[in-house]
Amino acid sequence: MYRLLYYLFPAMGGYAATSYYLLKNPHLLHKKKELSFHCRHISHRGGAGEKIENTMEAFTNAVTHRTDLLELDCHRTKDGHIVVSHDLNLLRQTGHDVSINDLNYSELPLYKKSLEVTFLSGHHSEGTDRRIPELEEVFQKFPNIPINVEIKEDDDELIKTVSDLVRRYHRCDKTIWASMNKRIMDKCRTENPDMPFMFTKQRGLLLLVLYYTGLLPFLPLPESVMETIMPSIINRTFYPESKLMRNKYLVHLQEKLMMRSSLIKHLQDRGIQVYFWVLNHELDYQKAFSLGATGIMTDYPSKLRGYLNASGQASSGPEKPVNLERNLGYQRNGLSQDESRGRAKV
Repeated sequence: MYRLLYYLFPAMGGYAATSYYLLKNPHLLHKKKELSFHCRHISHRGGAGEKIENTMEAFTNAVTHRTDLLELDCHRTKDGHIVVSHDLNLLRQTGHDVSINDLNYSELPLYKKSLEVTFLSGHHSEGTDRRIPELEEVFQKFPNIPINVEIKEDDDELIKTVSDLVRRYHRCDKTIWASMNKRIMDKCRTENPDMPFMFTKQRGLLLLVLYYTGLLPFLPLPESVMETIMPSIINRTFYPESKLMRNKYLVHLQEKLMMRSSLIKHLQDRGIQVYFWVLNHELDYQKAFSLGATGIMTDYPSKLRGYLNASGQASSGPEKPVNLERNLGYQRNGLSQDESRGRAKV
């Protein structure tokens, strides 16, 4: 037994020292990923605190404030149109207890005149645009803006059509596959392996296991983006539906395990961008960047832009307000605006 310990302790010491060194110097084993974008300013649902979420008005507002990345969710209508909406069931957003996949595109109801901001309880947004847009419209109007497309439903036709749209508009390098579900993400990657993609919930848990066991520096990571909640916003600006997720001890544990600056720096050094969601207060912005986050996902694009400007934080967004007319992209695709809408079904 003593002889075993005699060899075991030096071996464990050597393993720990090697793991620590490679954690600090991942370039010795891994080629750094190079994405076509670097995002500091990310607009959640287009900026759900300033305009009605996921509308063209919201996306336009976000781009006006020089966002680096638009975040949105997609669903498929009964007649095959890919529309931008967070929820499949439209009760919260429109007041109608119907599902997108049970309606034709022309039957979709308008958003409510006022919507509560999910990540800032008690606050509401309003806007003049209440229409549920199609994903193709977003691609057409903002051809050069990176977009994070989340797929929530295990729908092969939805995944295929989104992939086809991404290829049609030549934006594989600036459109992120996003899903918390590993099965869905595997299908997304199979359908279009050229798009960067995020960690799923299962892969995120595995990442933590690898980090705390010291194995992380030795293993390859195919993901390009880590998108994670900052646990300290739970029970303060965000109240999960699950009572378990609101448990203060679980929240504290998540904070201790996940918010590790050495882990975040290791991912950054490997070219993996780290985004925290969804932050709507300046103190949260400050905390996220102090931990080493690449970017922040917010419901308030103008507020985050003001913070970035005031604090001198670099951002890859254009230095001047975007010329939206130039970003329309209709002429580039040989279509008038009316014709492009008619071609939106794919």
